[in-house]
Amino acid sequence: MRIVLASASERRQSLLRRLTNNFDIIVSDFNEEEIKFNGDCANYVMELAKGKALAVSNIINANAVIIGSDTLVAFNEHILGKPKNEVDAFNMLKLLSGNIHQVYSGVVIYDTVSKKIKTDYVCTNVKFSELTEEEIKKYIATGEPMDKAGAYGIQGFGGIFVEKIEGCYYNVVGLPLNKLNYMLREMGVNL
Repeated sequence: MRIVLASASERRQSLLRRLTNNFDIIVSDFNEEEIKFNGDCANYVMELAKGKALAVSNIINANAVIIGSDTLVAFNEHILGKPKNEVDAFNMLKLLSGNIHQVYSGVVIYDTVSKKIKTDYVCTNVKFSELTEEEIKKYIATGEPMDKAGAYGIQGFGGIFVEKIEGCYYNVVGLPLNKLNYMLREMGVNL
């Protein structure tokens, strides 16, 4: 069975290679603005992942298992997306400083043959240490925060800010491998 990852994210691609090298990448053209946030982060991130997987299913003409995923960072029920600029990145990191926030990833597996769809999510609590303004500015100067939800990457320089996590590390990177592997097996896909 052909496996397709519906994501342009290099982090997700790299993580999926820990499970298998036998997959294709087809970037979803799903318009995420079609899904409105109703205050439920878990449901929202699963709907985004589902939209991505189904959008890819509409453009391929093959038997495949499509993996869709989306990750978001939330603090006090508010979503922190990718920063618009360095000031936005600074404000996000200042907000996260010394606090616990949540990282949600929605995962969807869609089988184009059976039309079966499996949807789930993972939530990880992340505790940041207290950050000085100097530390935040130095980190922003690396450029790393600019393409990451919540303005940091745990797998990069931003990892030094993380005091502890409760839950799946790979979820914070962008693809919860344990959950994905379990869901694939439930769909009859053994990697």
